[in-house]
Amino acid sequence: MTATRLTTPHAPLTITGPVNPEPGRRVTSRGWRLVGYLALVLAVAALLLPFYWMVMSSLKTNSDVFTIPIKWVPDTLVWRNYIDIWQRSDMTTWLKNTLLLSVLVTLLQVFTGSFAAYGFARIRFPGRNLLFLAYIGTIAVPWQSYMIPQFILMSKLHLSNTLWAIVALQAFGAFGVFLMKQFYETIPEELSESARVDGLSEFGIYRRIMLPLSRPALASLTLLTFVTTWNDYLGPLIYLRSPELRTIQLGLRTFISQYNAEYALIMTGSVLSVLPVAVIFLLGQRHFVEGIASTGLKG
Repeated sequence: MTATRLTTPHAPLTITGPVNPEPGRRVTSRGWRLVGYLALVLAVAALLLPFYWMVMSSLKTNSDVFTIPIKWVPDTLVWRNYIDIWQRSDMTTWLKNTLLLSVLVTLLQVFTGSFAAYGFARIRFPGRNLLFLAYIGTIAVPWQSYMIPQFILMSKLHLSNTLWAIVALQAFGAFGVFLMKQFYETIPEELSESARVDGLSEFGIYRRIMLPLSRPALASLTLLTFVTTWNDYLGPLIYLRSPELRTIQLGLRTFISQYNAEYALIMTGSVLSVLPVAVIFLLGQRHFVEGIASTGLKG
């Protein structure tokens, strides 16, 4: 704040007001902002460039996929590739199995993760913190260390070579419990106390209060679980041996081994495997960002 003194015929007039920022500082700030925007644009372009090349390659002939220099836009769009991939492969079965596994595993993980997280966040019992730390500590254990015991267990239960083996192994996840617990702790506990005074049970509090308020976190967990299950390759490779049980990842691998020179069709299959995940991510992007941003903030 500065004061400016003006002289009038009658008396001096003092005007007090904010000082405008210096023009040089404003130009510098605007310049750095433009540099930041340019860096973000370049980062996005570098990230999307491989996907663009994959989509364009799916619309080329085999001889045009790996040409030098690269043809970023094909001379003729070969839409026939998207028909040939369905005729030469069992794409319908692959997509159906992958979608079934992804939906079932996502629903179970969202339910079990949110339900267990409510117990850790709101129920008081001896050893709660120690049990939670031990459960979360399993995230640091590599899956390869207990992969063989799991396979033996599934074989003993006669679930090997069935889709239920994948569902049973992935129905529970420590990451989902951690994510939901962190979000539940941002919800004021006074809401739960008021509900208990009114006679609402713990399950009723979980269903009527906690779940509606935790939609952003649920959306984040749903998206992450769906994408992880959809892109899983090693799990189906170990447990699913029958051709009619193959997922999209296993199916594309067998297709590549049979048609290793059909580069355009391989790119077409890759586009079809990525497209559902991209659509779901775009639809749930706002809730995903909101859930990740608000998780871990206590208020």
